[in-house]
Order: sequence, then C-alpha cells, then structure tokens
Amino acid sequence: MNNGREQWATRMGFILAAVGSAVGLGNIWRFSYVTGDSGGAAFLLIYVLCIFLVGLPVLLAEFSIGRRGQSDVVGSFNNIAPGKPWVIGGVLGVVTSFLILSFYGVIAGWVGYFLFSYLTGAAGAVGQGGYEDFFVDFIGGAGGPVFWQFLFMAIVIGIVFFGVKKGIELSNRIFMPLLALILIILAGYSLTLDGAGEGLRFLFTPDWSAFGDPNVYSAAIGQAFFTLSLGMGAMITYASYLPKDTKLPTAAGGVVVLDTLFAIIAGIMIFPAVFTFGLDPASGPGLIFITLPEVFAQMGAGGTFFAILFFFLVAIAALSSAISLLEVSVSYVMRKMNWNRKLTTIVAGVVVTLVGIPSALSQGGPLSMTFLGEPFLDFIDMITDQYTLPLGGFIVALFVGWGWNKVDALKETGLTNSVIGVIWLWFIRIIAPIGILWILILNILSIFE
Repeated sequence: MNNGREQWATRMGFILAAVGSAVGLGNIWRFSYVTGDSGGAAFLLIYVLCIFLVGLPVLLAEFSIGRRGQSDVVGSFNNIAPGKPWVIGGVLGVVTSFLILSFYGVIAGWVGYFLFSYLTGAAGAVGQGGYEDFFVDFIGGAGGPVFWQFLFMAIVIGIVFFGVKKGIELSNRIFMPLLALILIILAGYSLTLDGAGEGLRFLFTPDWSAFGDPNVYSAAIGQAFFTLSLGMGAMITYASYLPKDTKLPTAAGGVVVLDTLFAIIAGIMIFPAVFTFGLDPASGPGLIFITLPEVFAQMGAGGTFFAILFFFLVAIAALSSAISLLEVSVSYVMRKMNWNRKLTTIVAGVVVTLVGIPSALSQGGPLSMTFLGEPFLDFIDMITDQYTLPLGGFIVALFVGWGWNKVDALKETGLTNSVIGVIWLWFIRIIAPIGILWILILNILSIFE
C-alpha cells in the first residue's frame, strides 16, 4: 500500500518532527499573549485539560488516519473511506494549513528581523519606551515585512525540498534539542529575577472567577488545536510516512507531553521577566515584540545577549512548524499533479509566499490591506483559529468515532481489547465532538455580539 512513499528513518525522527510541528510560535508567542490576556493560571489549567481531554484523542485519531491512509491528507481520507463525504476533512486540512502558513511566514519574518536587529546592534540602541515605535514602524512598512517573510519562506522551502529524511527529519533532530536547551537556559535565568515569585503566581495560581468566562474556554481549545497542529492536516501527513510497527498511542502521548512542557517552560521564561520590570502581561500579540524587548533593555549589559538567544529560540520554533505546514500542501500536490518533490516544493512554497503578501502589508502604512474592517493578517488568523481548525478537528473526531469501522480504528491505534482503547473511543465519539462543537457555537455567536 505504500507505493514507494517516503518514510521516516527512525521512530524518534518522527516524534521529533511531530513535536517540531507542534512546538512553534503557538507555544512561545501565541501561548504567552493568550495566557496573559486570559488571566494566567485559570487559562493554563483549562488549556491543559483541553489538551488531554480533546487534543490527545484527536491527535491519536489523526495519527491513525495518516498511517492507515499512507497518503496525503486528502488521499488518506479517500483510501480509508472512498467515495464518502469525509474527504471534506482532508480538503479542509490542506486549505487551513495553506492559510496559516501564509501569515505564519509573515510573523516569523518579524522574528527574523528582531534577531538581525539585535545581532547588528540596531535593536539594542533603541531607547527605553521606544520599542513600540520600533516595532510599529517596521511592520507598517512595505519592503521590510515582505523581505523578511520571503527570506523565512526561502529557508522553509529549502528544507522541505530535500524530503522527509534528509530535510524534515534531519532539521528537527538538530532544532528540537537546541530549542529545549535554549528554553531551559532562559527559563532558569528568569527564575533568578526579582519578579519570579509574582510571575509564577500569575502562571500557576488561578483566579477562580475566570472559570465562569466562556471566552477563556474558547481561547484554550483554540490554543490547543493551534499548538498541536490539529485540524490542519500536518499530523495526518506526517503519520502517513510511518511504518506499520510504530506504536501510535506512545507517540501521541509523547508529542502532547513535550508540547505542553515547552509551552509551560516558555511561560516560566516570559512572565517572571515581565513582572520584574513592572510591565503588563496582557500585552496581546505585541508581548514578544514590544514588552519583552523593553525587558531586555532594562537588563543591562546582558540584555542583548539574552535577546539574541530568545529570538533565535523563537525563530527555530517557527521554522519547525512552518516546515510541517508546507509539507501538507507539498504532499497533496505531489499526488494530485504527479510532480516530483523538488518541483512541487518550489511551486507550493512560492504560491503560499505570494498569498502571504497581503498579510505582510496589512499592519499599517500606505499599502495596508484590510478585510471586513480587520487587518488581513488578523482576519486570516481569526478564520483559521476560531473556525477552520476546530471544524477540521470535529470532522476527524466524527470520522474516526462514527464513520470508520470501530474494529479497524482500534486495530490501527493498537488499542484493540484494551480499557484504554474503550476510553479513547468514548472520548473521540462523545467528549471531543461535544467540546469542539460547543466552542464552534461560541465562536459563531461572538460574531453577533
């Protein structure tokens, strides 16, 4: 059934690549500002519950679809249930991953610009209180954001160009250990700061009144899907390169645990520093581009060094996730057009980069692009985060829980005749769909508020 399809060289290579897909801007940039906006510890607790009650069952379901289907995300649905409407889940995965990568490359380009600015001394020379103007002036320009978006996407295209083993797997074998090392060093330093106690209380001591706010739940499940790369076809595509003897529950559990740890350690790295210098944790998307540079500026001589380490860390995280997003489109187009990997990667990469230009130009300036009153980047982020990602996960849960033969689904996961298998099937049939549907309804109702 493999038909010469590429495979991972090792099981660990697959796990590191899957963790690399999950650990990205969602764990550092997005997790930090959503946690800050949503009240800290209350959000973190609900987020962890969403990860294990909804995220883990859906991730295992996506792994099982990919390995059984042995094709791209659309082909895998078709191979398992030919001629059935479930293939909509695959189509949605391709569209969602494409749209996310179109603006993801823009934000990653911002990270690259900050890293370069600290390396050259330009960012370090900004006066205290000046980083908001520094950031706004850059993203409001026409040439700068597009140049850095193109540069980032060129690196992504170059890695995917070399294939599963020599490109994706090899890069993640380097990136993931390096990412973990830098994150631990920076988190350890943050714990020595004066505001460490206050930052940890914000992150780990819940405000119980926040549990009555439905927006916190919506943010938590949206973050869970974004960070685990669910509903966007990446995990289905990656699992399609697996040999049949890989234990899927162990792999899924490992990815979820490592991804969650990365997010929590990122919070430990960021919030003590924010509180030490009396800044606002609810700074929104500008947290790492405005608030943290102000922190680095107040650190004295070592501030620039830690800024370089931090933005290098974020750049690596962004790169590992962007690779998986591009691979979804590449895998689909290779099968559909019967092209080789090299041609497909260049074409798909160039197209998604060009589609990302409106997002790069949407943050101010004379060429600013908006859609329905929102900056184009924010609009695409909202559509994917609040609607297409959870909808894709909803279809996956319904397909594996109800549309796929129960015996085949359990056999593919290796959970046949086990209590864990029964529990997983119950979660994927009932708990996950109800939870996702509830969030989708809340997101739709929010439009009319």
